[in-house]
Amino acid sequence: MTRISRTGFAAALAVAALSLVFTTGCTTKNYVRSQTQPVVQKTNELDDATATNNRAIHDVDTRSQAGIQQAQNSANQASQNAQSATQAAGTAQSTAQEAVNRADTLSGVIANLDNYKQVGDVSVTFGFNKTVLTKADKDQLDQFGGQLASAKSYILEVTGGTDSVGSKEYNYDLSDRRAMAVVQYLAAKYNVPAHKFYLVGLGKDVEVDSNKTAAGRAKNRHVEIQLLSNTADSGVAPTQSSASPTGGAPSGR
Repeated sequence: MTRISRTGFAAALAVAALSLVFTTGCTTKNYVRSQTQPVVQKTNELDDATATNNRAIHDVDTRSQAGIQQAQNSANQASQNAQSATQAAGTAQSTAQEAVNRADTLSGVIANLDNYKQVGDVSVTFGFNKTVLTKADKDQLDQFGGQLASAKSYILEVTGGTDSVGSKEYNYDLSDRRAMAVVQYLAAKYNVPAHKFYLVGLGKDVEVDSNKTAAGRAKNRHVEIQLLSNTADSGVAPTQSSASPTGGAPSGR
């Protein structure tokens, strides 16, 4: 029978215990590694997904901001264009107001008036005490204005009138404002230079029809535009048109 000394037994026991510790430790580490590896992997996947989402959100935000800025720029440009157009129209009206020739008769300002021949004519009427062009008036002026681009060596005689109601002074001013409304419309829309216009405000001095009837007074509330040319070839065919008097308007002015 083999006898093991107490010292040898203790040493063997210590070795066995140490082996157990190492074995247990390795087992524990492997277990922990097997349990934590999926968690780490999932965490990494979530981090990658979050980063991808953040990049996508940033990209969408960048494009959205760019789109908003572009839309704002377009709106600003449209607003500037509208302001420029309004200013241009205002300038055209102011220029026409300041530079148009005003006279009691053309014979007083055009020495060779006899050399001018009428090649076009249009007449528009106004409501009682009104100076605003109606749609019908503008349609008439558009038919007339369409031929001005091809006209040569021409002037436009614009004669305003009223009916007999009211004082002479008031009706002179009213007829002048009516004629000026026509001048401003043609100047702004058809780029007619202001010096081409000869504005004559006759007030109630010249009757188109009798002021004794409502129909006659309505006809007298008018502005007549004559296209006059001093060349044999004016560039336009002779035309004549007139707008119907404003229906149902009160008699007067």
